[in-house]
Amino acid sequence: MSKQVVIPAGTSKPLAPYVPATKADNIVYVSGTLAFDENNDVVYVGDAAGQTRHILETIKRVIETAGGTMDDVTFNSIFVRDWADYAAVNTVYAEYFPNDKPARYCVQVGLVKPDALVEIASVAHVG
Repeated sequence: MSKQVVIPAGTSKPLAPYVPATKADNIVYVSGTLAFDENNDVVYVGDAAGQTRHILETIKRVIETAGGTMDDVTFNSIFVRDWADYAAVNTVYAEYFPNDKPARYCVQVGLVKPDALVEIASVAHVG
């Protein structure tokens, strides 16, 4: 099995001991992604749709760096702080997956920073 770390240009240093993604053979495992700026501060505070869009753009960059596209995403794990944000997350999510939808789950959890409303982790099969 070939294994490589995937770090897009301009990625900030993670808050903990992990990398943005790992590619093993043709599978890309994208770490849980939050709406952080280059200083690891939460962006779009109070705006679940804005945070979701930021997260999915970040995931898109990671997958493209690994040689894939969003069409290669096969599974997403979605974490929301409050079920009240579920509809906003789904509206933006549907824009990024307009055709065949990936499998997924969504759970309500506490997130690493109080202003974070959404976190998404992905799996993609590229190549």
